[in-house]
Amino acid sequence: MDANAANRLLDHYGQTARELPWRSPPGSPPPDPYRVWLSEVMLQQTTVATVTPRYRRFLERWPTIEALAVATDEEILGEWAGLGYYARARNLIACARAVAEGGGFPGTEAELRRLPGIGAYTAAAVAAIAFGEDAVPLDTNVIRVVARVFGLTDKAKVEAVAQAWWPRGRAGDFAQALMDLGATICRPKAPACSACPLQQDCTAARLGTPEAFPAKAAKKERPHRFGIAWWCRRRDAVWLIRRPSSGLLGGMAALPGPEWTEGRPSANPLAVARHGFTHFTLDLFVVPVAEPRGDGWGQDVARLDEAGLPTLYRRAVEAALAAEREPRLAA
Repeated sequence: MDANAANRLLDHYGQTARELPWRSPPGSPPPDPYRVWLSEVMLQQTTVATVTPRYRRFLERWPTIEALAVATDEEILGEWAGLGYYARARNLIACARAVAEGGGFPGTEAELRRLPGIGAYTAAAVAAIAFGEDAVPLDTNVIRVVARVFGLTDKAKVEAVAQAWWPRGRAGDFAQALMDLGATICRPKAPACSACPLQQDCTAARLGTPEAFPAKAAKKERPHRFGIAWWCRRRDAVWLIRRPSSGLLGGMAALPGPEWTEGRPSANPLAVARHGFTHFTLDLFVVPVAEPRGDGWGQDVARLDEAGLPTLYRRAVEAALAAEREPRLAA
């Protein structure tokens, strides 16, 4: 494919680029690497619409990598609550401290890969967008566009093709142009091919089967698990603990309870919170107890939003509070 296709896409990006708080406009000086890195970590498996207000709040609280590096784990995890995939938050903490200790972000993809919690995609994205290096970041949107343009059903072939296609000297703009195209036009379903600047170059559009590229892997059925969350309510406070620093929801505020299992508990719950994780689904039984369990603290019900509860436990608390109100409503 000739360079004209890449140039057409760059021209289209110059006219239609999304205004996002972590970006610089096309053709302008690159953004602060801290802003690029933070956005890329937040956007992993999370939508732009969800991330944007949370990203702004993060920056207001910690405007520099140095400010983030000196924040406590509890402060950062609390601010992250509700974004999900909490290993990202733990990696964020480790990386921020390593960068601050080193005096700033390194400027190459290879050096960025050595930082804790930074994988191949994030290193390439920061290197290309923030430092102008000729790196090739391949996220889901980019992979889909490249696969369709070149008619590739095998995702493993996309990287080599993308490396050859990428225009040198404008790697950051080209990456973001492909990201925007995949998010707004070359969508997973019902792509708007007639509005695409690459339609005349696109193999999938020519075949009339864009949704066939790349081939989709068969979905695996997720196993189901059960858990118990102890509910100790005293006057206006609910007993919370902090989960162990490693593992699922590591370091997050939570209701106390034993490990989750595949067996359904025999306990009679006050409420049940259902939640889907990446690899399994969960029914969490909220069971009243008379005494607090585990090392923790009493959180004022009126200030539960300040506890930094992840979505699972926020739903469990809300369900329990609603269940407690029901008898009074019935009376």
